[in-house]
Amino acid sequence: MGSGYVKLERESENSQSGFNASESFYSGALDRIRRFMLVLWIALSVGGWLRFGWRLALGFACGCGIAYLNFYWLKRVVSGMADRIAQTGKQQSGKGIVVRFLLRYFLMALGGYIILSVTPASLYGFLAGLSLVVAGIACEAAYEIYAALARGM
Repeated sequence: MGSGYVKLERESENSQSGFNASESFYSGALDRIRRFMLVLWIALSVGGWLRFGWRLALGFACGCGIAYLNFYWLKRVVSGMADRIAQTGKQQSGKGIVVRFLLRYFLMALGGYIILSVTPASLYGFLAGLSLVVAGIACEAAYEIYAALARGM
């Protein structure tokens, strides 16, 4: 009976350490997405410049900048709201959230207008740059799949 108890205790400790390792791995996802976005921003801007010219690359870099800023603001807003709700137990006023939400879209529209007025060819790069967040999330998903397969082997 004593050896069975020790065996169950070890299994419980192993499952807890596995849970903690998974939790710490997934808690770093937002930072990894941010780093993937920075690397993609630079690499694809340079590649676009070499392949399509400076106008398209400039539009792409501007779109990436707005997408990155949007991601950063969204992360801050969600973290701040979660912290305030957890501390006070009350929901916060929606005015600030709505202003930030509209500011993001205004910034994208302003960037698109400026890019379009300077050179219409840059608009395609700008619109492609706005999808930087999607590319960063796709890289994170591929990394998580790789990490899961590497741990399983």
